[in-house]
Amino acid sequence: MNSPSSSLPVIVAGGGIGGLAAALALVRQGFQVLVLEQAAEIGEIGAGIQLGPNAFHAFDALGVGPKARSRAVYTDCLVMHDAIDEYLVAKIPTGEAFRKRFGNPYAVIHRVDVHGSLLEGAVETGRVEFVTRTRVERIEQDGDTVVAHCAGGRQYRGQALVGADGGKSVLRQQYVNDPPRVTGHVVYRAVVDKADFPENLRWNAASIWVGPNCHLVHYPLRGGEQYNVVVTFHSRQPEAWGVTDGSKEEVESYFQGICPKARQLIELPKSWRRWATADREPIASWVFGRATLLGDAAHPTTQYMAQGACMAMEDAVTLGEALRVNGNRWEPALALYQRSRVARTARIVLSGREMGRIYHAKGVERLVRNEMWKGRTPERFYDALEWLYGWNVGNCLAPH
Repeated sequence: MNSPSSSLPVIVAGGGIGGLAAALALVRQGFQVLVLEQAAEIGEIGAGIQLGPNAFHAFDALGVGPKARSRAVYTDCLVMHDAIDEYLVAKIPTGEAFRKRFGNPYAVIHRVDVHGSLLEGAVETGRVEFVTRTRVERIEQDGDTVVAHCAGGRQYRGQALVGADGGKSVLRQQYVNDPPRVTGHVVYRAVVDKADFPENLRWNAASIWVGPNCHLVHYPLRGGEQYNVVVTFHSRQPEAWGVTDGSKEEVESYFQGICPKARQLIELPKSWRRWATADREPIASWVFGRATLLGDAAHPTTQYMAQGACMAMEDAVTLGEALRVNGNRWEPALALYQRSRVARTARIVLSGREMGRIYHAKGVERLVRNEMWKGRTPERFYDALEWLYGWNVGNCLAPH
């Protein structure tokens, strides 16, 4: 860090979960960080998300483990039912044996609480500056520095730049310019107060009901005082990637054939937000000089693996570790970061597509799905999940 640029901050484009995790990882390697966020304030929207053990390993590596743990709800199991006949397809206990195997729990949490934990940690360092209402439009590089050109003519210069600006990343558009792959799958999300949630579904579990071309998810949030409700279906109409307000009538029209117990879920929310989803084909190159992609900017995925936020935090931890073992030299560190992350995150993207097919199976495929895990022991489920939940800061770097 003896170049003329070493006194400059590292710029992080995007103040979401990935951007804040990157900021924390960079501060832990001694950098000053400048976060550029296009929204009016640093915040988060959305509903609940699921956290595998790998997410807690990342929280700990970023120094915010206690904050996140205090806000999470720890589940007893992951459970899948057939939405037509209530058949129990699979149940994975996430209690003591699961924690012992993976070193951390499985939990569910409000997305705002993940973001808040990272934000508090970043503010407490005193080494992260935030600039809001600032949208990066393009970047320029001259070898040792990166300049972010923002809307309104403002410019910010840093020694490197991390593009954590989401699935519609400006940095990715500038350097890759690949099209999104719109899935045609629509996701509705809502949060429901406990008092309004059916007693016969108040399970301490991450629960999914899988049906033909659709599924429903529910789990507790905030100490069980609220419940997250998510429904997904294959749209009948062409979709454009984005978020809009939804309608109860549309949701009800897609869930006519499911059992009454699961149908209760779509009667609950007073308001819905509607996500038309997309991912992108995995790419092998995320690094462009002293700029790199991170999180959804690097590997936007569908929600079926419940790993979007987890992967962004893993990216951040891995970037920090790559810098550490390379003495904060950007070129070898970014190369190692990319090498360590491309295949793993591509596996998430591709597995998400396949899991969506399994969830939404119909006809004979549905029967095959319902037989797939019959009689499987918890230990065999854990073996199958080792590649995913066995990640930690000690094994995050590829051999080099």
